[in-house]
Amino acid sequence: MMESYDLLKSVLDTITEHIVVINSKGDILYVNKSWLSFAKKNACLINNTWYDINYLNECDNATAMGDDFAVKAVKGIRSVINAEAEYFYFEYPCHSPDEKRWFLMRVMPMDILECKCFVISHHDITERKLAEEKMLYLSRIDELTGLPNRRYFEEFFDLEWRRCVRIGAPISLAIIDLDHFKLLNDTYGHQAGDECLKSVSRVLKSFHKRPGDLCARYGGEEFAVVYGNTNMDQALVLVRELQSAIRALNIPNKKSPTVPTLTASIGLASIHPNKYDNKNDLIRSSDESLYLAKGNGRNQVFFKLDSYA
Repeated sequence: MMESYDLLKSVLDTITEHIVVINSKGDILYVNKSWLSFAKKNACLINNTWYDINYLNECDNATAMGDDFAVKAVKGIRSVINAEAEYFYFEYPCHSPDEKRWFLMRVMPMDILECKCFVISHHDITERKLAEEKMLYLSRIDELTGLPNRRYFEEFFDLEWRRCVRIGAPISLAIIDLDHFKLLNDTYGHQAGDECLKSVSRVLKSFHKRPGDLCARYGGEEFAVVYGNTNMDQALVLVRELQSAIRALNIPNKKSPTVPTLTASIGLASIHPNKYDNKNDLIRSSDESLYLAKGNGRNQVFFKLDSYA
């Protein structure tokens, strides 16, 4: 029997997947060489052998720290241990400071030395996930400008709104409209119009540098800028700089009744959201501000104080 166990260990040591074997209590009975190598490389060794460590307790500790993936993982492992499920599969991210990584966890029961054990393997699926992420990214990017499209904007805005609600932070939204863009198209042709949109997009890209910021093509000659954890005063500085940068492009628009070069009107709104607020109200307020900016002569930033701060 011991010979069979030693043979199993020698086989597991040849496998590139990271493997741990636990008993029904969660105690670690064995980890393979790939597991130890990964742990050393990523500074997550608990001890040199991992024995006398309870795998489930480590998962529970991660759960207590707010790790949502650990919650799902430990629930799945226990479902196999308690015979509620025959096996468990789970994909999860495990990013390092230098690279993105994903793994597939598989949990299966196994009888070893008349003991009910459970083999947990972690298979690197980073290459596939990166390919999927690239395809998803391409589906969310506007082909002409290279900016996130309306779909991406809506997904990002929803997530950033929720984050700001959770941490009690302000969020600002600016909607930008290129003044008399139709006249520019009619005067110089659609190719010139496309080049104009590309030039404005390059400017916009320089105005979202934090994870909570996003500039997107909202539709036609309209763009939207989300500034997470940013109040009205901070956002005003940014959008006024943005408006000046667009004007500084000096793109000709000789038939524009405003000025003979490209200008932009911007509607801005900010709020400290709570769970009772609706993110669509912030979009509506930004739209209303844009309407007023255009109605008051264009080439300006307009914002309403109201209940927004």
